[in-house]
Amino acid sequence: MCLVSGDLRLLHVHAHPDDESSKGAASTARYVAEGVEVMVATCTGGERGSILNPKMDRPEVLANITEIRRKEMDAAREILGIRQEWLGWVDSGFPEGDPLPPLPEGCFGLMKVEDAAAPLVKLIREFRPQVVTTYDENGGYPHPDHVMCHQITVAAFEAAGDKDAYPELGEPFQPLKLYYHHTFHYERMKALHDAMVARGLESPYAERLKDWKPDPENERRITTRVECAEYFSVRDRALLAHATQIDPDGGWFTVPLEVHQAAWPTEDYELARSLVESELPEDDLFAGLR
Repeated sequence: MCLVSGDLRLLHVHAHPDDESSKGAASTARYVAEGVEVMVATCTGGERGSILNPKMDRPEVLANITEIRRKEMDAAREILGIRQEWLGWVDSGFPEGDPLPPLPEGCFGLMKVEDAAAPLVKLIREFRPQVVTTYDENGGYPHPDHVMCHQITVAAFEAAGDKDAYPELGEPFQPLKLYYHHTFHYERMKALHDAMVARGLESPYAERLKDWKPDPENERRITTRVECAEYFSVRDRALLAHATQIDPDGGWFTVPLEVHQAAWPTEDYELARSLVESELPEDDLFAGLR
């Protein structure tokens, strides 16, 4: 039984430009190819992000980083075939040091959740996605913008369908499923490492895995594995569009495409909230809806 009449719509909520290409991009490309309408909501402009590609680490790039990152997002959006909206909040930067410095005044990470969630509630009510994705409660990694992105997405998922919440932001609409990305987990890293070693290649994960203890409980959080290996090349092109963030000669591309496709052909998610029944484990974000 199909619970959705009309078009399928998927909304990814991400903290910064480039997150949409480093997390879930191949499954995004698969869904676009299947006719699903996909939207990315980008919380901040990435204004305080470091330049991670040495070839782009130049004074004129740093001076125009906001404009350049917007143009990179435009290019990635075209490659992925998606729609994209900016929520308009200001990048918090990634605090480092001991003790950690305070976050800059007015940044996304310091906002009240109910205020920061408002434009996302409006977007959900306008776009009307059946499925929403974001990061887990730890942000995927502990960047303040990723943690806040999680918090506003959970809040907006619940508020969008509540007629008494944000009544000025349009007619209520309730998404049906909320997922968390699980991208850099042990099981996946170990499989890629083993595949490289088996082929006599140097693994980029060897040092990291030395101190990484398996966490079966965390691995069990994964409920949904979306087959998308044939779209890994699209993901890679979208990543390369973010030239200030992605070094084409860096670690993102150390594992050859064909090795990655064979060793770990899925992108992995956790079904965090569902208003429909589906049988776990799943292989489709729209399981139970079509």
